[in-house]
Amino acid sequence: MASGDLRYELECSICLNIYTDPVMLKCGHNFCQVCIDRVLDTQEGSGGYSCPECREKFSDRPALHRNITLRNIVENFLSAQQDHEESGVFCTYCVDYPVPAVRSCLVCEVSLCDKHLRVHKKSPEHILCDPTLSMESRKCSIHKKILEYYCTEDDTCICVYCMIGEHKGHETESLNEASEKKKESLRNVLLHLLTKRQEMERRVQSLQEHRRKVEEKAAGNTERVTALFTDLRRRLEDLEKRVLRDIFRQAELVSISMLDFLQDLEIKKEELSRKIRHIEELCNMTDPLTVLQESDTGDLCDTEDGDNEDRERHEELLHDRGGLDVAGVLQKGLSDIITEVNVFYIQGAADILLDGNTAGNRLQISEDRKTVSRSDRNQNHPETPERFQYCAQVLSSQSFSSGRHYWEVDVGGSESWRVGLCYPSIDRGGYKSLIGNNNKSWGLDRGGNQYWVIHDSNKIPLPTNLSSNRVRIYLDYKAGRISFYDLCDPIRHLHTFTTTFTEPVHAGLYAWGGCIKICGGNQEM
Repeated sequence: MASGDLRYELECSICLNIYTDPVMLKCGHNFCQVCIDRVLDTQEGSGGYSCPECREKFSDRPALHRNITLRNIVENFLSAQQDHEESGVFCTYCVDYPVPAVRSCLVCEVSLCDKHLRVHKKSPEHILCDPTLSMESRKCSIHKKILEYYCTEDDTCICVYCMIGEHKGHETESLNEASEKKKESLRNVLLHLLTKRQEMERRVQSLQEHRRKVEEKAAGNTERVTALFTDLRRRLEDLEKRVLRDIFRQAELVSISMLDFLQDLEIKKEELSRKIRHIEELCNMTDPLTVLQESDTGDLCDTEDGDNEDRERHEELLHDRGGLDVAGVLQKGLSDIITEVNVFYIQGAADILLDGNTAGNRLQISEDRKTVSRSDRNQNHPETPERFQYCAQVLSSQSFSSGRHYWEVDVGGSESWRVGLCYPSIDRGGYKSLIGNNNKSWGLDRGGNQYWVIHDSNKIPLPTNLSSNRVRIYLDYKAGRISFYDLCDPIRHLHTFTTTFTEPVHAGLYAWGGCIKICGGNQEM
């Protein structure tokens, strides 16, 4: 069917436009839903309804049924019409309303729709092309004949008269042959351009990925630096309070010593004044017998008693600057802060792996060897000398015998746990094998809602509970320090053990229920 005929079949008889949301009456006629609703509204109250097309009557307002098939035909027709209309070329012979052309005839200089093309293309002398408005551009500007050939020497399109005229003797090709050769050349260029575009897209993608990583790194560094300076301010404030507190305490002790000495000196001063007055009285007496019979003159003349001791004590108090080496205390405090800052924020964290050969038979170790879970069933691990026999405990595969290290443990998955460090010579069976229950291990413990630090079975309760689900463990092997931190915001120091290590140490985890996970650790500095 020609597009013009199809368009006529798709027109609503009420609005004379192509159907919009077509619906069908019982009689089989179709209308736009808005159009037929409007007509039925006008018929309401007149005693009946009728079809505007065939006049068939209905006693009740007829139900409207969507014609989905007709709607799909309309959508496909409009889509095809839009493609043709975009060219802006319409059929020369369709004069009632514009119908998009599908081909143009260069001989007749007309454009044709499907209907008129069927008749027109029966004649072989016609030359058809895609719809065009510029017929003249397809003809020779000199001879006004159709351009049918291509001169390869002059790189131009020519007509048949040009071949026997100014292009006589030149190598020529048909337009189709020349077009195919140019297309082949363009395909090669296209392939090259596509390759370049793919390479450029890879570069763009790699730069975008690098930019994303830079932004993520910058965001991470911003967060780390913000946390660093927050922690530094807290540590400096703590150090300031501690030093000022020590200064006040030492000054108070010196002040008390001075007050005691001053009181002693005042008593001795009063005693000296009494002796002076008594001697003056004796010296003023006129009766020699009374002066000679005075019995305590020896005591009056003894003025050296305790002088050396008082002099030494006086010198000692004068040269005592408060008993506190402020510079030394500050230097050590600042050095400790810088040491931990270097480890926590500059050096960063790396992996610590759990040693499955040490895990108790109630423990399950994850494939990445970072998470330990308590199980109600015996796991029947192979017997090894390193394995803990009666407790749900596991050690790290790494040991530390020098440097400074830290790692973090997520304890949020368990309500009862213990984390810390121990020597490899720790017992592997019995109550004493648990971290903290011997002199070969140090731990942080949670039982119920109470937290302790523990070493050699000596449990020290923490004044406050953890505010986060992550614990940081810091080891300075040379200095003999083990510190525990709560990774809240800001980071809070919980406790520090000091000792002299005699063996390498391993990280250790104990899980009574649930699971706990090592989040990271660092290599030796």
